[in-house]
Amino acid sequence: MSKRSSVILDVQMKRESKSFTDALYAVVTAAGLFEGPKFMLSGLSGMAFKFTVHEKLLPLSVTAYGQWGIDHSAAVDNLGIFFQYDGGRTRHASFGEYQRLATDNVKQSLDCGRACIYWIPEFGVIHGYDEDDRVFYVQDGWSGETQVVLYDNFGLNFTPFWFCHYVGDGVNIPLKDAVLESLRLALGDWDTPYKTLPDLSIASGRLAYSFLTRALQQGGFDSNGAVYILESFQTSRTEISAYLRKVQSVLPGLEEVQRLYAELVEGLRDPLAAAISEKNSGKLLNQEQLPFLCSALKKALELEELAMLQVAKISGQYPDLKRSTLPRWGVHTAR
Repeated sequence: MSKRSSVILDVQMKRESKSFTDALYAVVTAAGLFEGPKFMLSGLSGMAFKFTVHEKLLPLSVTAYGQWGIDHSAAVDNLGIFFQYDGGRTRHASFGEYQRLATDNVKQSLDCGRACIYWIPEFGVIHGYDEDDRVFYVQDGWSGETQVVLYDNFGLNFTPFWFCHYVGDGVNIPLKDAVLESLRLALGDWDTPYKTLPDLSIASGRLAYSFLTRALQQGGFDSNGAVYILESFQTSRTEISAYLRKVQSVLPGLEEVQRLYAELVEGLRDPLAAAISEKNSGKLLNQEQLPFLCSALKKALELEELAMLQVAKISGQYPDLKRSTLPRWGVHTAR
């Protein structure tokens, strides 16, 4: 248990990208573990490339990009930052004990000056605690206000799972190596149609385009979710274009990948602006604009397919020991 009565860290989370990306950026920049714009973190971690869509365009699509422990560990590992997490299902009989241990871990991290990433949902930041009141201070990034979560309510939310992520010290990874691995992470997501098996209602990568356009054409989808997916998609592809523009000289052939993503972003700008309108009740889809938007998404798919073919070509020019070397104990970590 922490010996301090309270801690409040100067951490500011701002929602601009995927919630995990926003939370991670807030945590690691405040801890002095990352320098640079958010699009660089989003690109290097591979998070910008993740694209998943539920068949009914539910808002959960944006965070349903795989098994968080696996995907987030790979993302943060490519930044050269130590990473741990607690999480699971709240229905498990052992949840109470895991909850107790996790609250201790959060306080220890905060005592070391490092905020934590916490599933609210979506992902937010725990930046403080008060031992007397037995509360954590949490930011969701949508406003500058801090929320309060009781220790006893830690991990409890309207979803069936809970997660909390912690960061440690960092090491330097050569930029060329990090960029190459980010491309391989992107390629893996692109070529994997389902990241949340056995659930087949959520598509990833290439197949996500088909789920999105089919739902927009057939109707019966979640309108708020559709807007959220489309805006998140536009943001992520803009991040990719900016990231590749910054690192295009690192690997031969990246200039072509960047050009394709820049064309993709530009081609979606007007169709998305026309399809999403701002009303007093919030953002809505203009139904009459959906055929034009679907045509633009079809073109975007073609461009991203070409980009990924170039990524695969670049990746194939260098050894990939991480994916080609089988440990003595097989595909599983030794216990």
